[in-house]
Amino acid sequence: MKAAELRELGVDDLGARERDLIDQLFRMRIQKSMGQLEAPDKMCTVRRDLARVKTVIRQKRTT
Repeated sequence: MKAAELRELGVDDLGARERDLIDQLFRMRIQKSMGQLEAPDKMCTVRRDLARVKTVIRQKRTT
């Protein structure tokens, strides 16, 4: 997801998206430890999306 798309969302929606990405990353880590993760490159994408969401939340709270 692009940062421009995230900036259109409200803080509550971004918070929900953040919790969802954290949960998704947690589940992927468990799958990786068990050797069941089918797409390891997806972890990188999820981490970057999470960072984007956190950045936009921080920007919205300071302005």
